[in-house]
Amino acid sequence: MEVLYERGAGVLCHISSLPNKYGIGSLGKEAYEFADMLKRAKVKYWQILPPVQTGFGDSPYQSVYCNSGNPYFIDLEGLREEGLLDDEELQSAEMPQGAVDYEKLYNTRFNVLRVAYARFNVKNKEFTAFVDGGEFDDYSLFMSLKTRYGGSFDTFPDSYKFREKLAMLEFRRSVQKSDYLFWQFVQFMFAKQWKKLKDYVNSLGIKIIGDIPLYVAYDSADVWGHPELFKLDENLKPTAVAGVPPDYFSEKGQLWGNPLYDWDAMSASNYEWWIRRIEAAGRQFDIIRIDHFRGLDRYYAIPAGNQTAEEGEWLPGPGMRLFNEIKRRLGDVEMIAEDLGEMDAGVLRLRERTGFPGMKILQFAFDGNDDNPYLPRNIEENSVVYTGTHDNDTTLGLLKEMSEAEFASFKKLLRAELHGKGIELPFASREEASLALMICALSTDARIAVIPVQDLMTLDGASRMNVPSVPQGNWQYRMSAFPSRRDWAVLRKSIEKFNR
Repeated sequence: MEVLYERGAGVLCHISSLPNKYGIGSLGKEAYEFADMLKRAKVKYWQILPPVQTGFGDSPYQSVYCNSGNPYFIDLEGLREEGLLDDEELQSAEMPQGAVDYEKLYNTRFNVLRVAYARFNVKNKEFTAFVDGGEFDDYSLFMSLKTRYGGSFDTFPDSYKFREKLAMLEFRRSVQKSDYLFWQFVQFMFAKQWKKLKDYVNSLGIKIIGDIPLYVAYDSADVWGHPELFKLDENLKPTAVAGVPPDYFSEKGQLWGNPLYDWDAMSASNYEWWIRRIEAAGRQFDIIRIDHFRGLDRYYAIPAGNQTAEEGEWLPGPGMRLFNEIKRRLGDVEMIAEDLGEMDAGVLRLRERTGFPGMKILQFAFDGNDDNPYLPRNIEENSVVYTGTHDNDTTLGLLKEMSEAEFASFKKLLRAELHGKGIELPFASREEASLALMICALSTDARIAVIPVQDLMTLDGASRMNVPSVPQGNWQYRMSAFPSRRDWAVLRKSIEKFNR
């Protein structure tokens, strides 16, 4: 049975990319202003990347805990309004406009949050209920251990690495006020501010599409707290790791390095860990996009220690058993399947059985092949179309990399697709062609069309979010100002024209 969402347009803009005075986007007033702009442009979907606390490398796809919120996103002005920060302390947190400086954030932001925590009443009933709920117990212990010992969890003293019961009880007692409750506090503040923002966005008639990575980071509370659910050896080291073989994005494949799930152990527990994960995501988002959906049909296992992803084997994932259990326990959950990369009959069958819409990327469409599934004329209704994703260059960046001959071919093919939709749109320059691709996405039959904010603003490759397989310099894009009135007007006009 197909899941057909309301026909509409979306904008992809991660929280970190919002402008403000504090070095990284937050859940503060700029998020509400952006939501108001989406509403005025008649946008129905706001898509974000995982809003999690990031670990080494600052990637939202490598988190210290998969259900966490990013402490950097906490609205500091909101903390001042609650009497937890004063004006001078708030001013000390100001940072220059421009790209996110994660090193500076790491070295300064937690100090500010600790000042706020020192003034917070930990006996507040709402907070004590939050702590007693237990959702962030493993996370708070994990972060407290990292605060004391640094490094990865596999370098903790053995009694903590292997979570010996008595040692863990004693450790928790010793850090209860200094660290354990601090980490509970940051998650409490994030959850409180997130709910307020989500309620506001929903009140505007806008749904939030949120991303969950298929895999979790090795150095995470998830793996440390549940090593039996992952393919680890007796020393809690991965025996095989995740990635994908060579493809469009990388000629040597992508070696992600995440530990792999032990799907037999997951099945034996009726997928309890996954149920809780989807349940938490369902509270945060209206629609859940599962990153690397294909890994739930078959996943690529790379021997631990390999330097590239060229050697590996495909192994069976849980398939419909997982989704049947999700449905049985949680009812119908709205999801999008990120079905990019190497597809085969099995994963296509799984997507069809779930009814989830797949993804279509227009940047992949214009290779001259009439059967290309990303060509606008081939895009079916039950799908989500994008000009590009966070892993692609911006459209203008891609076009600027093309030779004159390549660009001429692109223009010819794009004009033909627009003409097929009855759209006569003159464009000559690369900037004009970038806008034309955005309009083309909005004209397709796909129920949802999502435009990255960089493409809405016609920005070049300097504003790219991520380059897969390049470990540094990613996730730093931040708007210096919101899209212009003209940007929003072009989007709104196209939304109205194509009945979105």
